[in-house]
Amino acid sequence: MKCKRIVLLLVLIVGTVSAQQKKWTLEECVLYAEENNLTIAQFELDLENVKIDRKDAIGNFLPNANAQLSTSGNTGLSFDPTNNQPVTTTILTASGGITSSVNLFDGLRNINRLRRSKMNALSSQYRLDDLKDDIRLNVANAYLNILSNKETLKTIEAQYEVTQQDLKRTKELVDAGALPKGDMLEIEATAANLEQQLVNTENLVLISRINLAQLLQITDYANFYIADADYEVPPTNILNKSPKEIYEKALTFRNDIKFSESNVTLAEQDLKITKGALYPTLGAFFNYNTRYSDQERFNNITGMLERENFTDQLWLNDGISFGAQLNIPIFNGFSVKNNIKRSKIGIEKAKLQLEQDKLSLETAINQAYVDVRSFGKAYEAAQKTLEARRLAYKYSKERYDVGLMNAFDFSQAQARVDNAEAAVVRSKYDYIFRLKILEFYFGLPIVLN
Repeated sequence: MKCKRIVLLLVLIVGTVSAQQKKWTLEECVLYAEENNLTIAQFELDLENVKIDRKDAIGNFLPNANAQLSTSGNTGLSFDPTNNQPVTTTILTASGGITSSVNLFDGLRNINRLRRSKMNALSSQYRLDDLKDDIRLNVANAYLNILSNKETLKTIEAQYEVTQQDLKRTKELVDAGALPKGDMLEIEATAANLEQQLVNTENLVLISRINLAQLLQITDYANFYIADADYEVPPTNILNKSPKEIYEKALTFRNDIKFSESNVTLAEQDLKITKGALYPTLGAFFNYNTRYSDQERFNNITGMLERENFTDQLWLNDGISFGAQLNIPIFNGFSVKNNIKRSKIGIEKAKLQLEQDKLSLETAINQAYVDVRSFGKAYEAAQKTLEARRLAYKYSKERYDVGLMNAFDFSQAQARVDNAEAAVVRSKYDYIFRLKILEFYFGLPIVLN
């Protein structure tokens, strides 16, 4: 009874541990990468900076206001700031003021800077979304790589089990004198080779898991697992579309193209800002100031020296100034013209980059289209090869069992089956990934069915 309780407790513990091991789906990996990838986090901070630049552009329309306060003491010859008369005694003075200025016209540069800040925010968003697109593809590739390695591992494990059974049966026949010992040694060599493949493939599974975990910024590699599933080639209609149709569709939503287009718009806006330096600028200003002195003054009414109090002096000694200022650019050492030329060159460079990005996109789509067809044919060919190899192996096994084939030729037949099965797994996941890339260019999400 006690033993049963111990077994039941162990079962519960194992079940609890198993339940705590999260199995990540592709969709979960993609979402987690978007939220935790360090590069994405840096780009998001850049976007926040751009939004702050927009507030700066809005602030340029508003008047500024600054206050000044100062106090000083002087001994010897100095001037009383309240009446500008010289004094030779120790004097304590104070002054204060408020100044404000506003830009009334600056060649529309403030307006164009505000427009540029809005465009730059949109451009930065396109840049961030384009990075997320790349992260999605990288995560999908890493995820499918794990699946491919795990399926290859299952295949090798199954082959190893069959080889172990063959080795056991061969050993019995050798012990009975029905087969030479060399046949058993040949099967043992095959089993050892498969065992080595098992170790190598297990390492590949581990490395591919680590690669995906690093993309997700997960450091606990030992407890990182993806959902176990044997994915088949998904049905798709993407090959019914021509590369030209896929390209035309991609131009309408691809973030890298939108980012390049926004760079052209930004360059054009920079030219408008630069040309604003050709126009006069008009500004207005306002200033209020007052002052205080501790010197005594003769009061004509009382006929005595008196010191006016601090508050009264602030009202009696205050003043206001205001006005406008017009600046007309005449000659600035060719700096404005040179800046305009640089801005025009920037526009041409942005346009060339846009055309280059479009060309790169078209090339990538054509390459993806060719890859899908070639990997699809490779997958079909691998399946046919595997079917033929299995039939050949079955025939070889029948001959080997009745002593009409030696162990070396039999092991070669099994090795060809092993290689064919590995080729099917590899070509299948290569084909799935290429399909997903082509669908991604057409605007379909990366989802494994």
